[in-house]
Amino acid sequence: MALACWAMAPERAWAQALYPTKPIRLVVPFTPGGVTDTSGRLIAEQLSKRLGQNVVVDNKPGASGNIGTQIVATSEPDGYTLLLGFDGTLVINPHVFPKVGFDPIKDLAPIGKIGDAVLILVSNPAVPAKTLKEIIALSKSQANGLSYGTSGTGGTPHIGGELLKLRTGANLTHIPYKGGGQAMTDVLGGNIPLVYTAIAGAIQHVKSGKLHAVAVSSAQRANSLPEVATFIENGVTDFDINSWVALLAPAKTPKPILDKLNTELNAVLSDPAVRERLNGMGISATPGSAEKLGQDMQRDLARYGPVVKAANIKVE
Repeated sequence: MALACWAMAPERAWAQALYPTKPIRLVVPFTPGGVTDTSGRLIAEQLSKRLGQNVVVDNKPGASGNIGTQIVATSEPDGYTLLLGFDGTLVINPHVFPKVGFDPIKDLAPIGKIGDAVLILVSNPAVPAKTLKEIIALSKSQANGLSYGTSGTGGTPHIGGELLKLRTGANLTHIPYKGGGQAMTDVLGGNIPLVYTAIAGAIQHVKSGKLHAVAVSSAQRANSLPEVATFIENGVTDFDINSWVALLAPAKTPKPILDKLNTELNAVLSDPAVRERLNGMGISATPGSAEKLGQDMQRDLARYGPVVKAANIKVE
């Protein structure tokens, strides 16, 4: 048995050195057309050029990303099935769903983060409060508080809104929508006072004056709206909350393969043309190590759990 294992080891090493020798499947756990899908297709297109093999996008939507993610988590760890990971699925769903079908830390191997999508709190211009401090004060003065819309229950904007309530005592009421588009329509029409959303969906309305930007929840100001202060600058400490997309593989994928994919992903993300295209989707490219992605996942899992519990957020 020992001799047989020794004989097989060089073959595995050789196969890893030649990787990839056939097309790679990139599972996107959402329907075509959204930002997660379009960013995944851009990365697949660029990786195909660098790896010399087609990286084929395979959309497997359902259960807020759980179905497609579980497919990858249970796939052969050979580098030929990868996941377009999303923070909502990987670090929020495990807290809000009774069962997701995978362990994001034990069942998946990080390759690298693709980028961060900055979140922003915007208001209808008719709302008398303009600064974050004034918004919080106004919410506390209202018996029913102030409503804020998001793209749905359990998403990163919802978690961000609930964390804002915990940190500041703001009297905010969550209004979930089936997507950010309808929430944006309602805040533009004055049906709700606030929306917490990705900056890409709000920027045109902020620049036209149809919406007022209250704050962004990134660590630094967004390049696309540098005049808008962060929540941290507004006095809410440690309020660095972004939605993000990343590349992952099944756990136990050989390290040489993970390292090669990380190297090629970072090369793609360092291309100015790719960074510009991602920026047009509202995503800031963030090349980095697999270890950093793993640390970010563990951090977000740990800090979002108490927020979900305190707000009693559940998705059946």
